[in-house]
Amino acid sequence: MRLHLLRHTKPRIAAGLCYGQTDVDVFEADCAALVKNLYNRLQPGLPVFSSPLQRCARLASSLHTEPVFDERLQELNFGAWEMQAWDAIPRHEIDAWAASPASYKPGGVESAIDLAQRVINWLNDMRALALPEVIVITHGGVMRMLLAWRAGMGAEELAELVCAQNRSLAFGEYQEILVFHA
Repeated sequence: MRLHLLRHTKPRIAAGLCYGQTDVDVFEADCAALVKNLYNRLQPGLPVFSSPLQRCARLASSLHTEPVFDERLQELNFGAWEMQAWDAIPRHEIDAWAASPASYKPGGVESAIDLAQRVINWLNDMRALALPEVIVITHGGVMRMLLAWRAGMGAEELAELVCAQNRSLAFGEYQEILVFHA
């Protein structure tokens, strides 16, 4: 199965805010420009799977008349940290997260291991569908998990690998990967 991964475009919020699962919008012009850019790269009619958050859903609805929205494709839930300025989050909490990035639950709700398990569960369901290729519109955290995943990986191993990589992804970034071989 080939995955065409797309990260949402830049959100319409002030810089420096933690926004994880907060449902923030994107700039329409950025979304339209990305769709135009993808026109020659993606086959028309490919199935689209997307996070239901509007920053992804807007793009998904521009690429397909009936995208499939799946909550497992949402970004990490930062709980009490959501919509807080990063520099307003207590230093000891940031330090605790840095000391144990895969297992710590920033904001008290979800860890990278939890996110990895969501992604693995989604991948297992995708394997069962046996589609040759799909478009996946998601967030930086989920996209990093998908890019690092290898068959047989458990959630802890995947989360540890992603946290060690510290990979940066641009808004609107496109990546293509093969996850299951026929």
